[in-house]
Amino acid sequence: MSRVVSLLLGAALLCGHGAFCRRVVSGQKVCFADYQHPCYKLAYFQELSSRVSFQEARLACESEGGALLSLENAAEQKLIESMLQNLTKPGTGISDGDFWIGLWRSGEGQASGACPDLYRWSDGSSSQYRNWYADEPSCGSEKCVVMYHQPTANPGLGGPYLYQWNDDRCNMKHNYICKYEPEIKPTTPGEKTYFTNQPEDTHQNLVVTEAGIIPNLIYVVIPTIPLLLLILVAFGTCCFQMLHKSKGRTKTSPNQSTLWISKSTRKESGMEV
Repeated sequence: MSRVVSLLLGAALLCGHGAFCRRVVSGQKVCFADYQHPCYKLAYFQELSSRVSFQEARLACESEGGALLSLENAAEQKLIESMLQNLTKPGTGISDGDFWIGLWRSGEGQASGACPDLYRWSDGSSSQYRNWYADEPSCGSEKCVVMYHQPTANPGLGGPYLYQWNDDRCNMKHNYICKYEPEIKPTTPGEKTYFTNQPEDTHQNLVVTEAGIIPNLIYVVIPTIPLLLLILVAFGTCCFQMLHKSKGRTKTSPNQSTLWISKSTRKESGMEV
């Protein structure tokens, strides 16, 4: 019960008074400062080409010591919804895009009656909590689960396509949400930790950690190395040519310099006599 209350308080803090609305951004790890609750990370990609399949999302979370999101109860679902609301607040440029969670099923048991019972969590959680959209899961070839996040879509029979779950083909490209064990302090270089310090935050129990900054920079820098090398070569060539031309303008022969000085000196001497 205390866990549920803490999660609900966390959701309230994320929304209340704007204390954390400006801090929850894509790629940040959000933790509880009591170090007794899981941490989360929302990975949103505005470019559709950058979104990933279920297996890619699963490997990305596991490579950082976490797992794709598993949800234990309605309170944890509410907390994730609050984070998504803060992530997509007006002015951020973030809009539609579903999120992979860690629920999936194997290819066995295609019968529609047995299908919903075959779903399991990739992190081994035994949670039976479900939040399916109306008429889901549809089963068939759709074996992996996303959390709907389509705020601009027209509502369907089950209402807006927001935060309910839908089964999808595992090779489809989506955003994803990671879940981590509680941690005492950031261990990855480049991480920054923020504690609630607003006067209105009476329950200072949330901390936001910027995670994955350096790895993300690597993904940006590596593809640009050939372009950077080309720019350096072009810059070096221009500098060499400018230096060569500069030497050509200032270099004069000793004979020419002496002859000019000599003529000027003689002329001045004759005028004095």
